[in-house]
Amino acid sequence: MSDTHSMIQYIKFNIPNGDVFIHAGDFTKCGSLQEVIDFNNWIGNLPHKYKIVIAGNHELSFDPTFTHPFSNHQSRNWHMITKTSIFDSIPTLGIPKDVLNEAIKTNNIKDKLTNCIYLEDKEIIISGIKIYGTPWQPEFCKWAFNIPRGEPCLSKWDMIPDNTDILVTHTPPIGHGDLCCSGVRAGCVELLNTVQNRVKPKYHVFGHIHEGYGVSSDGKIIFINASTCDLNYLPSNPPVVFDVTLPVDIEKI
Repeated sequence: MSDTHSMIQYIKFNIPNGDVFIHAGDFTKCGSLQEVIDFNNWIGNLPHKYKIVIAGNHELSFDPTFTHPFSNHQSRNWHMITKTSIFDSIPTLGIPKDVLNEAIKTNNIKDKLTNCIYLEDKEIIISGIKIYGTPWQPEFCKWAFNIPRGEPCLSKWDMIPDNTDILVTHTPPIGHGDLCCSGVRAGCVELLNTVQNRVKPKYHVFGHIHEGYGVSSDGKIIFINASTCDLNYLPSNPPVVFDVTLPVDIEKI
């Protein structure tokens, strides 16, 4: 699953049981403390033995670099001088500015995710299956974990180990589950090159672009846009279930 955006109480479909549950980011609307607590409680009630979670661009409080410069003025200092909010400079996506400001002031919020395994540029190995999670994406509304296209993105993808079995990113690669309603593809070309030419995972799970929900393949890698919410932020899309063959002589933990 991905992109549930604090709409979990409105989910009408059953979430199938399994060994591993994966959430590819944007589990909140803005990363507020209560949203994170609610998500942690919800995911704690799921029956899966392992629950893997990454952040997305909506988890503002998870990105300590969120108040970095978005333009030529020096972000936090500039806003202090002008008495304006950083949210006067970027889209608020319909969320009140006071809610957003409160969210980014929350410290140590990742510690609230006690019922799952949070991955941020990290790997976990489960029954011999290597899963790597990373939240970064090309600049998109200038929200959390946004970085410029090109070399900055590539520097993040270079951290992905070669032998990853399941790659979990928030952004899609270009050409797979990334077509916006505007007709623009929001995916990352550097990510696609990295995935196809070096990492070569069995599965690449992501979200971010709600209207890109679905499964595609290049004949070798299965790409899954697992966005739960649709374009109207309604949790209409059911979870995507897949099986992974364990390495020889490895038993399920």
